[in-house]
Amino acid sequence: MKKILVFALLLVVLMVLSGCAAGPNAMLDKPDEEGDVAGFWRGLWHGIIAPVTFALSLFSDKVSLYEVHNNGGWYDFGFLLGLAAFWSGSGGGAASARRSRSE
Repeated sequence: MKKILVFALLLVVLMVLSGCAAGPNAMLDKPDEEGDVAGFWRGLWHGIIAPVTFALSLFSDKVSLYEVHNNGGWYDFGFLLGLAAFWSGSGGGAASARRSRSE
């Protein structure tokens, strides 16, 4: 009985998590009002400025975190690379400062 309960609970958790998965982007490879489709470089920039953009998006409906008029994988890669550059950029300096003080 306990195995069936655990299996049912696991099945419910998987169903709930699958409901949170992102769907397809209907604006993929479609130009915006200015005729532009965001690629790698714009994705990189959007990733770098994402923390500021997120804070602004909390207070304004005209600011969004992610460009929906993008070319897909390359934009996503640039966005994640930009986020990684922001979030891990100062960590290396702090780690090397700790190493130099301990020597």
